[in-house]
Amino acid sequence: MATLESLCVTSRTATVLLTPDGARFTLPAPIAWRVTEATGAVVATGTAVHAPVFIEDLTPASDYTFTCDLGSLSITTPACAGLIDAATFGVNTTANATTNAAAFARAIAAVPTGGTLTVPAGIYATYPLFLKSDMTLYLPEGAQLAAPETRHDWPILSAYDDRDRVLGTWEGQPEPCFAALITAIDAHGLRLTGRGVIDGGGDRGDWWTWPKETRNGARRPRTIHLAYSDDVHLSGLTVRNSPSWTIHPYRCDGFWAAALNIQNPPDSPNTDGLDPESCLDARLVGLDFSVGDDCIAVKAGKRGDGQSAHLAPTRRLTVSHSRMARGHGAVVLGSEMSGSITDIDIYACEFVGTDRGLRLKTRRGRGGELARISMRDVLMDGVGTAFSANAFYFCDIDGKSDAVQNRAPSPVSETTPIIHDITLDRILARNVATAAVALLGLPEAPITGVTLSNFSVGYDPSATEDIPLMACGVAPVRHGGIIATFADISGTLTLVEPQKDHALC
Repeated sequence: MATLESLCVTSRTATVLLTPDGARFTLPAPIAWRVTEATGAVVATGTAVHAPVFIEDLTPASDYTFTCDLGSLSITTPACAGLIDAATFGVNTTANATTNAAAFARAIAAVPTGGTLTVPAGIYATYPLFLKSDMTLYLPEGAQLAAPETRHDWPILSAYDDRDRVLGTWEGQPEPCFAALITAIDAHGLRLTGRGVIDGGGDRGDWWTWPKETRNGARRPRTIHLAYSDDVHLSGLTVRNSPSWTIHPYRCDGFWAAALNIQNPPDSPNTDGLDPESCLDARLVGLDFSVGDDCIAVKAGKRGDGQSAHLAPTRRLTVSHSRMARGHGAVVLGSEMSGSITDIDIYACEFVGTDRGLRLKTRRGRGGELARISMRDVLMDGVGTAFSANAFYFCDIDGKSDAVQNRAPSPVSETTPIIHDITLDRILARNVATAAVALLGLPEAPITGVTLSNFSVGYDPSATEDIPLMACGVAPVRHGGIIATFADISGTLTLVEPQKDHALC
């Protein structure tokens, strides 16, 4: 059924989702649209080829109508308590990163509750900016924030704040880390929007040369890091060149992201696109990824030696109408999942050229659940393994030890991860190289409740053998069907002819 839905409406921008029959991220056919104000005057027009349509340069506290062949949709922009132009506080395109960061701080402090900070067109070098509650950061088309190439004087987030809350994190555990270019802590009701660019500077300096190290007392920064900030919306922006994970909402409930373009080079290390960690009720819609690691990587903290107080679940996450291209995994759950990741709904998406499609990964010692996961109406093209679940993922320094990799049953305890209740329906995976489905559960805790329906697969005739799962003792395969060990799975695959058009790329 064709629908129109408004998403992430701010005082000056709006995202509209077009979902005619057959729409995923790409529309079945282009759709012309227009936006009119209350007087009937046309303020914006375009032709959509993708489901999300982002509109900027709207007026606060105004009524608009979005019209296309699917129907009409009313949009009312909220009021703005005051517009602050960053340039009036000394932000300029010729200043160095230190000077601009200080000027941005003054501008942010001046934004009234419910107000907006806007940045004129131009490229602004800056160290990290710290945002606050109930404000909008508006980067219109042509505006770009760019991190410097040096980490000299770069602020560092400590592992814990003065309230003993985790502040800096690295791969699911408390650790000091460099602050993100956009950092927000306890910033409720925050909005980041516009057609502008947030450039994390990963391609400048040395960030990508030490992916797993600590230097100057800290781990690499994200590009956007949000912590303990509820009801945060991101829309329209391009976020690129991240030093590590690109967008990392941590303990943020009600987080929404719409119509974002997330770009990192394919060889950049650990540059996940979006990593919601220990978040409730998040919605990710109309996103376009091309990154150097996982596109969406869902986290819930990692149990460590004597460390479990920081663990909290991710629940009720929705991912829809998005395109995940050329990453390691399209939608990945784990491996940091000790607080449990449950009730995940993925639908109407496109996975293009990723190593794996839906990927679940964990190992002994993690504990927690991966459960109640649904994926439906997804088109994959050129994906190595369409669906994998691996309870022997060989991460961390002891990942290949006998305690982790031994296939004999181990005692069940709170550190035993549990994987159950996963459904895949209406999946078309064409040009698969390695395997359609690869499941490897623990002998002491097998994967249960996996159901496949309407799952069609076609194989890439030029594929070579590769391993479907990152675990010791897994043999490489080519054109594998359903590979399941210590796993309960029902349903079958339907074989289709290979297609080489790669129309989604």
